[in-house]
Amino acid sequence: MIKKILLSGGVVLILAFAPKTEKIWQSELLKIGTSGKLEYIPDEKGNILPDFSRVGYHHGDRQIPDVPVVRSVSPQPKGNSDQVIQKAIDEVAKMPLNNNGFRGAILLKKGTYKISGSIKILSSGIVLRGEGDGENGTRLIASGSSQRPLIEVTGSGNLVEVPGTRVRVTDPYLAVGTKTLNVESASQYKVGDEVVLFRKGMANWINDIKMNAIVTRPGTLQWQPEDFDLHFERKITEIKGNTIVLDNPVMMQMEQKYGGASIYKASFEGRIREVGIENILCESAYTHDTDEEHSWTGILFNKIENGWVRNITAKHFVYAGVSLNEAAKNITVRDSKCLDAKSVITGARRYSFNNNGQQNLFMNLETTQGRHDFVTGARTLGPNVFYNGKSTKTHADIGPHHRWAVGTLYDNIVTDGEINVQDRGNWGSGHGWAGVTQVLWNCTVKRAAIQSPWVSGTNYSIGTIGEKHKGRFAERPDGFWENPNKKGLHPQSLYMTQYQDRQNR
Repeated sequence: MIKKILLSGGVVLILAFAPKTEKIWQSELLKIGTSGKLEYIPDEKGNILPDFSRVGYHHGDRQIPDVPVVRSVSPQPKGNSDQVIQKAIDEVAKMPLNNNGFRGAILLKKGTYKISGSIKILSSGIVLRGEGDGENGTRLIASGSSQRPLIEVTGSGNLVEVPGTRVRVTDPYLAVGTKTLNVESASQYKVGDEVVLFRKGMANWINDIKMNAIVTRPGTLQWQPEDFDLHFERKITEIKGNTIVLDNPVMMQMEQKYGGASIYKASFEGRIREVGIENILCESAYTHDTDEEHSWTGILFNKIENGWVRNITAKHFVYAGVSLNEAAKNITVRDSKCLDAKSVITGARRYSFNNNGQQNLFMNLETTQGRHDFVTGARTLGPNVFYNGKSTKTHADIGPHHRWAVGTLYDNIVTDGEINVQDRGNWGSGHGWAGVTQVLWNCTVKRAAIQSPWVSGTNYSIGTIGEKHKGRFAERPDGFWENPNKKGLHPQSLYMTQYQDRQNR
């Protein structure tokens, strides 16, 4: 640091000072050992901070590719461009998949494209690529007054259980962070099987987290057991006798008194793969700042795995720049912005980057004028990660929004608003406990309320810079807080360190 001091006669004395450095500290839950490997410190029940590294496109094991162009489209001098773009997509959809699962990329040449409806990608292996997300790049403008997504990427079908494959997990307690479980019989399973780790919704569990006693107001719904059957998608990586190892860890405590757990083989016919959207400016045309009769979502993904959105700017949409529905899995959304939503500032609007799916990664993102900028919905099952995001001029809070999201990491998120993990009570139609195993790591906020539910797990605030506040209900159990307002947390990023640690093993 250089400091200039003005002396008599106009002489400037230049003094040099060593820059102030923050004292480095490590969490009591996770350390970098002398070998350079991560070491996890379990609690008295064996729970650890889970590994969040296996998220995003192919779990982060493959780089997003630059797929060769097979079609090019130019802006139409008059009228809308829906048909010419959709025609190119439909033509590429008829091409065979190559050995890497791609048909090819469609290049939208720079210029302005008016889109009166929705551009739809319904087949695997297609990349929609522009020539830049700035004003002089490729601009897709959702024209007209219909409430729809500008770009919709979706497959078909649903996740289904393979009949006769369900077996009970015999462990009396599955700790958060474990990938190993014991089953009654593993004889019908093999390494590589796609499975679901299943936890049934139980009435005694809802009673113990007091979600059958939400203070009512018009429209409040008490939680029902059948609404909380949780289906965590996983893959088997190892089998030894009746012991099964999964690719991703358990994300919430599973106890026999709350029904325990089971696994079953799963299939998802119709789910598409290897679709990307990149290098495009998406805009929604509007008539005034509270107009809602225009496009609500820039890019919508559902019923797809191993896809991506990158280098996208979304402007003026009512609901979201990018929204991943519950059947979107292993999607990477990165290096993108969602700016200046145009809508009434109220519920169910301005969810800038919204995730309802599993094993998804949102990184290097920026938002302005949102409400819930980096957000998950009901029963969003992790691991999921929001890493390196910046939110300004926000109108609400970041975090799990309602009804028990499980296993989300908020890593190096900076906001001029709040990040909250709490019992939201009768907000909405009975949001209740927003989530469990929600981890804030090295975040900077105006203020944060991090509380833990009465049973089934913990929420964490580690190295959060900003005011700690009491949340909606001050009497709820506090979460795990470690060194609030103390800079120097090492490692700086939990996600990046876990990812690098996995790659080096």
